[in-house]
Amino acid sequence: MLKSKGARDACALWVPWGKAMRAGLMACALLVGLQLAGLREAHAATATPYLEDMTSVELRARIDAGATTVLVPIGGTEQNGAHMALGKHNVRAHLLAGRIAERLGDAVVAPVLAYVPEGRIAPPQAHMRYTGTISISDATFEALLESIARSLRQHGFRDIVFLGDHGGYQQDMVRVANKLNRDWAQHGDAARAHALRAYYAASQAEYAAMLEARGFGADEIGVHAGLADTALTLALDPALVREAQLGPEAPKPGSGTVGDPRRATAALGQLGVDHIVDASVQAIRALRGAR
Repeated sequence: MLKSKGARDACALWVPWGKAMRAGLMACALLVGLQLAGLREAHAATATPYLEDMTSVELRARIDAGATTVLVPIGGTEQNGAHMALGKHNVRAHLLAGRIAERLGDAVVAPVLAYVPEGRIAPPQAHMRYTGTISISDATFEALLESIARSLRQHGFRDIVFLGDHGGYQQDMVRVANKLNRDWAQHGDAARAHALRAYYAASQAEYAAMLEARGFGADEIGVHAGLADTALTLALDPALVREAQLGPEAPKPGSGTVGDPRRATAALGQLGVDHIVDASVQAIRALRGAR
């Protein structure tokens, strides 16, 4: 039964008297249901934390309403052994940034930066020795970060937070944030850039300590595509992990894996996911409170 007076009034024109009343009521209920579904879809579109899913007008309204913190997730396109997809860092950074923004309640998430320093290209070094890795120079990466931050600042964001899911460019993030903050401070600008080291610390050393406390060894936890790395990915997007490749034998030297992912589970990964989100939210709130 339609309880809203407005809905009853709106349907009055659609409900014929006499024997056709039941059919008219059913048609009216269907119409109202479709309208409500449309409203829910519109709300879902504007409630997303992701900048790229909004229209320019929706984002402007969000900023004007007080969402002046923007998270810039930084991933990387690199080999992850035989069992994990090349875009692991990009997907993780995207999803984790979204959860952090939702917890903050007044933040949005910029598109993931997927191109980062991964080692010398020719002759190949580090991850570039494996098919699919894409590398750029530190100078190019820092110039990209600076332009991204300045663009976001131009639109009214006041706290631009770099979230780096990969270890190789953490110092680049710090250099760019320091450069931007010096420049903005000289011009009396209240905007600030932040290289959120707490995010990476939570996903690496702190998460590894949590796993060690549960009886896993450092050699198994690893530092790249091992148990910790794989478990985090299983918790966020299991489609990125080729579990058929996690056979009975430990990864061989030169396989691109540093660690042993065979006992990784989504449940173990969820421990890390929760910790990364908690630590990042706490650190961002502290940074904003210190302005």
